Amino acid sequence: MIKIGVLTSSRADYGIYLPLLKKLKKDKQIELTIIAFGTHLSKIHGHTISEIIAAEFEKIDTIESLLISDSANGIASSYALTATKFAEYWKYNKDYDLVFALGDRYEMAAAVTASIPYKIKFAHIHGGETTLGAIDNIYRHSISLTSYYHFVSTAQFGQRLERLLDIPENIHHIGSLSLENIVDLNLLTIDEFNEKWNIDLSIEAILVTVHPETVNYKLNEGYCKELINSLKVLSNKYQLIITMPNADTSGLIYRNSLEKLAKENRAIKLIENFGTQSYFTCMKYSKLVLGNSSSGILEAASFNKYVINIGDRQKGRLTNLNVIHVPFITEQILEQAINYVGKIYNGVNIYYKAKPSEQIINIIKQEYATIL
Repeated sequence: MIKIGVLTSSRADYGIYLPLLKKLKKDKQIELTIIAFGTHLSKIHGHTISEIIAAEFEKIDTIESLLISDSANGIASSYALTATKFAEYWKYNKDYDLVFALGDRYEMAAAVTASIPYKIKFAHIHGGETTLGAIDNIYRHSISLTSYYHFVSTAQFGQRLERLLDIPENIHHIGSLSLENIVDLNLLTIDEFNEKWNIDLSIEAILVTVHPETVNYKLNEGYCKELINSLKVLSNKYQLIITMPNADTSGLIYRNSLEKLAKENRAIKLIENFGTQSYFTCMKYSKLVLGNSSSGILEAASFNKYVINIGDRQKGRLTNLNVIHVPFITEQILEQAINYVGKIYNGVNIYYKAKPSEQIINIIKQEYATIL
């Protein structure tokens, strides 16, 4: 029996993990523990631990470590608190054969860093990537440096990891795990979605997700004003479905502004947590994706959607030809949004490879064949 833990700190990484989690759960040779923390336990961010509980995983460990403050000091304090909580957790739970960590969040980096003295073996998903507009870039590399296995979404990211790591081994190009959801999930119909969310996707919609830029975080107030001005104009013609921002530095600037805007405009719908099935359903039927979320970079191309990527948060990441880059300037956001709304992208998705979760499990089982 292989004892595996999976660290999940937010709705975003949980949705990406989902195909892998389903297969790990069914595998009788694997003992799975979900280790949930971060925004999963925050009511402000949708209390998404309920989604994990509803999936009926046999073992779920929860660790509360998120502070409400979104200042630089608040984020640093949340990092420190998370590391402290996980120092205690790893002390009593250091017998995992392998623990998965995904992405680049500061909470994830804190949990992984706290494990170093305990010599926990990690597998990192989505390493080697670059997001120059977010401090997450540093956290991602720190997770990679701590990890034993590396499951990357493109060959180029694997090459970058080879340059980063002292021992460039166990790097596997599997594609983006989240894209397996598109194949495996039964998406909702327009009527089912309307019944669940009271949002009619037969009305032309733009799917919006904007997170703060955490490198130049002092500029977020100005960026937010440009965004709100753009959304006001677009809402005159389109329904705007907005998923709320992460718990990042200056995140409350966007959250408060979006809540105020939604109160003034019935064409704007705010969603704290769609879950993977509803989020992909919304993307499928929307006429455009707008914002600076990684989902626009990784997944939108597989739904044939164009993306207006705003600002520098995703700067440095490889993008498909459906991604149109604009700064936080109202006129440029509107120009490109109006130009591409409703257009269909027929190109490839560079992040796609078939059956990434099966690839991961096969690699792990080869390593641990002697204990099965």
